Parts: sequence; C-alpha cells; structure tokens
Amino acid sequence: MSDGSSWVGATAKQISRAVRRGDVSATQVVADTIEQISISDPSLDAFRVIRAGEALSEAEKVDDQEDLANLPLAGVPVAVKENTAVAGLPTWGGSAAARQPVAERDHEVVRRLRGAGAVVVGVTRMPEMGLWAVTDDEDAPTRNPWDRDRTPGGSSGGSAAAVAAGLVPIAQGNDGLGSIRIPAACCGLVGLKPGRGVIPAELGIDDWFGLVENGVLTTTVADAALGFSVLAGRDPVRLVEPDKLRIGVSTRSPVVGIRPDEPNLGAVATAATFLTKAGHDTVIAEPRYPNALGLRVLATWFASAYRESQHLDVRKLQPRTRRHVRLGKWAWRVGLVKQAHRDAWREQSIKFFADREIDVLLTPALAAAPPPADSYSARSWRHNMSVSMRYAPYAAPWNVAGLPAIVVPVGTRPDGLPLGVQIVGPPDSELLLLSIAGQLEVANPWQRHAFG
Repeated sequence: MSDGSSWVGATAKQISRAVRRGDVSATQVVADTIEQISISDPSLDAFRVIRAGEALSEAEKVDDQEDLANLPLAGVPVAVKENTAVAGLPTWGGSAAARQPVAERDHEVVRRLRGAGAVVVGVTRMPEMGLWAVTDDEDAPTRNPWDRDRTPGGSSGGSAAAVAAGLVPIAQGNDGLGSIRIPAACCGLVGLKPGRGVIPAELGIDDWFGLVENGVLTTTVADAALGFSVLAGRDPVRLVEPDKLRIGVSTRSPVVGIRPDEPNLGAVATAATFLTKAGHDTVIAEPRYPNALGLRVLATWFASAYRESQHLDVRKLQPRTRRHVRLGKWAWRVGLVKQAHRDAWREQSIKFFADREIDVLLTPALAAAPPPADSYSARSWRHNMSVSMRYAPYAAPWNVAGLPAIVVPVGTRPDGLPLGVQIVGPPDSELLLLSIAGQLEVANPWQRHAFG
C-alpha cells in the first residue's frame, strides 16, 4: 500500500494477495481506486471513460466468489486501452470519429483479465486510430504524471499515465509499432510486447497486418510477469535468474540520421554495466537495418490506417489522419505492403541472434526526451510524423519481426523524466526477458510512481 489507509499505489500482487487472504475486500480496493481517479485524472486526461458504478458492482461479485484462492488478480483494478472491446462500452479509437458501436462482449484479453479476478475501472485514451507516439485528441492532450508539460507517449499513453500516477497497478495496452514500449519508457514503467501469436491480438477492425500485440504496463517486473501470464492464458510462474547470457548491445538507430541523446546512451551503458555485474557477457552487436525496411514500415503504417478507415467516415477524421489514410491507399494499391517482406525481416532478425551468438539484444528505448504535451491532433501530418519518428525510432523493427521486446526503467534524465532501455529476444523468450528485467530491478531499483 502507498499508506496505511488506502490501497492506491499498491502492486497487483500485493492487492491480490490481500484480497485472497481476506485482509481487504475487492470492493474497498476499487472504491479507493475510483476515488483517486476522480481526484487525479482531471489533470492527466488518462481515462476516456470511468466505470465507477459498474466497477464497484463487479468488485462485489469478486468478493462473493468462493474460489478467490484461484484468482491471480483477485480484486485488482485494471484499465483497458480504449481500442479494446469492453462489453457495454463503445470501442473508441482515439476520437469520436474513430469510435465503434457499443461492444456486445469483451475482447478475449479483457475476458481473461476478468476471469482472473481483475476489475475494469475504465478505458484509457489513445491518439486517433493509434497512429502516433503522442496521445491527444480534440478535447485535450494526455499528460505525463512525471511532468504534466510532457506527453506520456503513445499510442497506449492513457494506460501508461494511469499506471505511472498510481491510479491502477496494471493497464492493458497494445503495441503495433512501439505503442506499449514507448509509453513505458516515457513514464518509467515496465512494458512487455510479446512475440507473435502468444496473446490474442485481433482488435476487431485491423491488426496492422499482424504487427499489433496485446500486453500490459506495470510498475514492477513481478506485476508484468503476472499480467503476461493471465493474458497469455498460462499459469503464473515464479521468475528465476537466468544462466549466464551473452547480451548484444546496440545504439544504432533504425532510422537514418537519428542518434540517441546522451541520457539515452547513458541508460544503455548503465544497464550493460549492471548486467555484467550480474554475471552476463555484453558485446557490441549492431543489427543491419536495411533501407528498404524503413520504407516498408512506413508503407505498412500508412496502409493500416487506410484499411481501418474503410469502417469510418474519413471526412470526420483529423487532418493528420486523413493524410495518413491517403498515403495508405496509395501504398496498398501499388503493392508496397507484402507479407513476404515482413517474413524476410523476421528471418533476418532471428538469424542475427544466431550469427552473433547472442541471447538478447539491449538497445535504447527512446532517442530523446518525451515531447511536449501538445494539441498534436490540430498540427500537421508532417509535424506529427517528425515528432514521433525522431524521439521513438527503436521499437518498430521488432513488431515487423514479431519478436518479443521489453522496456525496463533505468534511472532518470537530468530533468527528472524517466529513462528506459529496450531488451529484444528471439521467439518464445518472454520469460527470459522478464527474468533479465527482474535482475535490473533488483540491482537498480526505480521509483515506481510519479506521486505529487
């Protein structure tokens, strides 16, 4: 608990353990959460919808269950990203123009969260159609709890802001070109993007040609492991320290002309030092990012917007999105988006790990500080593209490859904003990534919340 009277700020594991033991009711935990959201969210705009009455009613049902001992998330308040169906709510897509009708049933990942005893307290904001690495809409920008003049990142920016502010211990997000890992880095959180096919990922409208994966944002590695196991439909496991690993280290940007700033370079050096002290070997291992990869990532990004727009009134979308859609229509029609291209990069990426004889790859999470919290929805397409690509170039290649990747906090910038690093692994290495993250957490603990 964050203090003696409220469960705000407690971890998911602390809450679920207390509810299972009978030390506190799920209803009390959710009541504390709803009260804190009502106090804190007006200055953050993390939530699109707060399910106050519904959440309290559902918490009471959790308390009435006889099998609490079998619920790994018993009574844990969670937030769900607004493009993920929650029964009884519209499935927002970052704006009124991108909103879908009221969902008749939960998305599978929401069903799994509820089945584990979690209580959905609300849905969190994202940029229109999840296209940008900043979160805002016509109402207001979502703000970073560490510095309300900065963005929490995107597209799962609302989820990250809610967790970093201590409003929920776990928030679901999804990651198409970095949309879990970028906000995790901006907000000092653990953010895991699983590999392809590990967690149900279909969003009902479009899954960005298979690039999108569902996952969680948390303040601790233990909560990340717990959330991952629930979403993956697995029994929770206790993380164990990995055997001696060979860790590749790379600071090369996938985007030509963009270099990480000194704080982000320092974060990689710090993480490498701690991992070496933990008994691992670290070696320089720079992936070769083909020029064609960048063009194909852009084409897929554009075409994803075009395909999703087929269900919407394009005239009502934001100007930045309309241009994205137009470019996507062109990219799709001239054949720039092909599964063979994505398969080739996946094969090259897997071969990279084998050829360099490395177990995982350590990179910066970001290239620069989180940009200002601004009304990006009213700015030009060119401005949005520049902002998103310049500060967050490191995540996208691993969506195309379908490989698991995690962001872990590593200290702070001189201005006090969090720093993070990204660790990428070969297929089926999610638990290994979590174990490495756990070693970093033990060696270099981070401040879990931006209270105040």
